Amino acid sequence: MPNLGGWEIAIIAVVVLVLFGGTKLAGIGKNAGKAIREFKEETEVGKAAVEPPAKPAKPEESASPSTAEEPTSKE
Repeated sequence: MPNLGGWEIAIIAVVVLVLFGGTKLAGIGKNAGKAIREFKEETEVGKAAVEPPAKPAKPEESASPSTAEEPTSKE
């Protein structure tokens, strides 16, 4: 696809405006925005369902390491 300059984009915009009309384009933009918002919300809900919640620290793990059993060696 060739690079589009300012004039080409302006001509395309005018043609689209003439073909569809201002009110129709406004409705299309509104519906597109609503669809994008709904898609983002659903993907955030999906991510939350897939990711497990963080596990809280157990009281035993937060205690000092000296309370844990240490293996004894017989040397």
